[in-house]
Amino acid sequence: MSVRALFFDIDETLLSERSLIMLFLPQVYEQISRKFGITKGEARERFLAEIMGRRDTYDWHDWNFFFRMFNVDLRFEELLRAYPHKITVFPDTKPMLEWLREHGYRLGIITSGPEYQRLKLRVVGLDGYFDTIVTRDDVKAIKPEPRIFLEALKRLGVEPEEAMMVGDSLTQDVMGAKNVGMRAVWINRSGEEDYHFADYELRTLTELMRILRRDES
Repeated sequence: MSVRALFFDIDETLLSERSLIMLFLPQVYEQISRKFGITKGEARERFLAEIMGRRDTYDWHDWNFFFRMFNVDLRFEELLRAYPHKITVFPDTKPMLEWLREHGYRLGIITSGPEYQRLKLRVVGLDGYFDTIVTRDDVKAIKPEPRIFLEALKRLGVEPEEAMMVGDSLTQDVMGAKNVGMRAVWINRSGEEDYHFADYELRTLTELMRILRRDES
């Protein structure tokens, strides 16, 4: 069955927030250092230990959760509004999304991040490309749980076999999509070892054109 809809992950798939993270982390360590009377190095170890200890959990996907945990006076929404130029949209993102829209595909976002993911897309001018955006807050679930994928499919009115998920995480995006019957595309920008879980592996989003043209033929 031909693909009618494509769903995308956000972070490290369409864009990167690494520059923004590098901007605010020193502020985090400075505040924790002052509050607890410890060195910045110790503050860094405590903060990162909490992040790594919750990896892939519901809370792990929300910077504000960790800011609150350490009583740090920061809000991720305010950082996004103040430093939108620190969010890097990959150069292949907009051209590919425009091509997909021009060729009649329905487009959606499936993200384990909270509500501020919509703001992130808005400040970099990507939100208008998508017919639906499903965050963890919409369904109280994160990838790879089926519920978040099924909600996205329902919103666009497509069956799993008519949809394709594109993301950088083998566990969240690829396995989550395949578990509900969607085709899965692994965007492997860094050239990591291929574990052959995905239906397709790409280095750039532009390669989607080749896959979809083959699907249509």
